[in-house]
Amino acid sequence: MGQPAFDWTLVRSFLAVIDAGSLIGAARRLGAQQPTLSRHVAEFEAQLGVPLFERTGRGLTPTAAALAIADAARQMKTGADALSRALEAQRHSTAGTVRISSSQVVATWLLPPVLAALREAEPGIVVELVASNQLSNLLEREADIAVRMVRPQQGAVITRKLADIAITAAAHASYLARAGTPNKPEDLLRHRLVGYDRDDTILRACARLGMAVTREHFVVRTDDMVVYGQLVAAGAGIGFVAAYTLRNWPGVHAVLPKLRIPALPCWLAVHREVHGSLVVRRAYDFLAAAIPRELERSV
Repeated sequence: MGQPAFDWTLVRSFLAVIDAGSLIGAARRLGAQQPTLSRHVAEFEAQLGVPLFERTGRGLTPTAAALAIADAARQMKTGADALSRALEAQRHSTAGTVRISSSQVVATWLLPPVLAALREAEPGIVVELVASNQLSNLLEREADIAVRMVRPQQGAVITRKLADIAITAAAHASYLARAGTPNKPEDLLRHRLVGYDRDDTILRACARLGMAVTREHFVVRTDDMVVYGQLVAAGAGIGFVAAYTLRNWPGVHAVLPKLRIPALPCWLAVHREVHGSLVVRRAYDFLAAAIPRELERSV
């Protein structure tokens, strides 16, 4: 049989009683109730299988067994105090590493100025940016904070909606000079469209808008979102992009302003446990304020 796993609460109460010499004195030191300490001592004695105190009229006198384990118990207290101080320092530290996950488009076009500002405001925070269209699992700590276009459903994740990201049809001036500017949604069917390859998101969105767009209307196709934007910026045709990306592409203009493309919600998510870290919380709060400002600047 292995050694019993002692409850630190019982050990702490035992030390308080042995140092104070009475339950009343120990209760005063710990700010606890006397009956609680009495129960803790009884439970500890039951675990060890030996009496630890002799009850006398003057208080409690430690037995030989109590004196034999007192030094080891004090070492436990020293270790527990050191652990508590280390955890407290970590909770209040303003220096550390924060791992942030986002889609490729967000990581490429939205977050760089935000993270640059975060580094200026919080020089002690080291940022790791995971640019992936796969949803990093916050529960498995693949990231500390995630910027997502869908709301995480896990119960242990804290979420905050930051904004609705406008989506617009857009094309480079060079393409519009050659092919003309569409005036109404149905004009898109007569234009070269940049589309996704295996992803049917654009097709489904067009169908909801009553537009009979098929895969064959896409003269250039890619499922890489960053490459997709670059194709639009190069004049390959008309594409559908987040409005905030246009400022990065000189000569690219939004078209069909009356085309009501549903916006994408932008969510900030963090695991409930790591949110207790001061470093993660400071980064989370900074992103929560800075991302909406950056999106407004892009309008």
